[in-house]
Amino acid sequence: MAKIVILTGAGISAESGIRTFRASDGLWEEHHVEDVATPEGFARDPDLVLRFYNERRAAAAAAEPNAAHRALAALESDGRHEVLIVTQNVDDLHERGGSRNVIHMHGTLTGALCAACGHRWPSPAVMARGDCCPACGATAERPDIVWFGEMPYQMEEIWTALRAADLFVSIGTSGNVYPAAGFVADARHAGIATLELNLEPSAGSAYFDHALHGPATRIVPAWVAGILA
Repeated sequence: MAKIVILTGAGISAESGIRTFRASDGLWEEHHVEDVATPEGFARDPDLVLRFYNERRAAAAAAEPNAAHRALAALESDGRHEVLIVTQNVDDLHERGGSRNVIHMHGTLTGALCAACGHRWPSPAVMARGDCCPACGATAERPDIVWFGEMPYQMEEIWTALRAADLFVSIGTSGNVYPAAGFVADARHAGIATLELNLEPSAGSAYFDHALHGPATRIVPAWVAGILA
């Protein structure tokens, strides 16, 4: 059974209406990233940050999985391959598209985190300052999102899976955000086959053995169909 590790980024959810973060202008949904995606921004203005993620949560809930999400779920459910999806996205479109083996390395909009005790629980639709942690009672609730300057989740598990893989596939990523941007170099060093599926060549495209470029809803189902055939 071939082991496939798939990294997904904003490009796979863009066609479901989830707007991508544009690093070139430093803005995310018209906000400076340091104001809404850093611990310092949360300390300065928690109401702004909670309102921002409430809006992102509502937008993600209204979005639907697209053909690329469903194709990856079909690859996993086929049973002939061991598939792990490592996503940089904080939406739950992979899960709603049918995938089960998913790691959210940057956290998820559907989760809440207590900054005081580290307890995690399902996020309410609307998170507000003053909400209490169900474990310790502290009013230290925050989105369970990895902000800039924080360590991504489950990195040891990801590196272990990557180094044991037969194929590493990167879908819809810019190749600019580390540590995920370094996965292809690590895979290449380990002698693992690599494939890029992206709208256009990424910053790390030279590291990939093969590449297909175009909209995710076209090239991902086509690639999966070829594997399943």
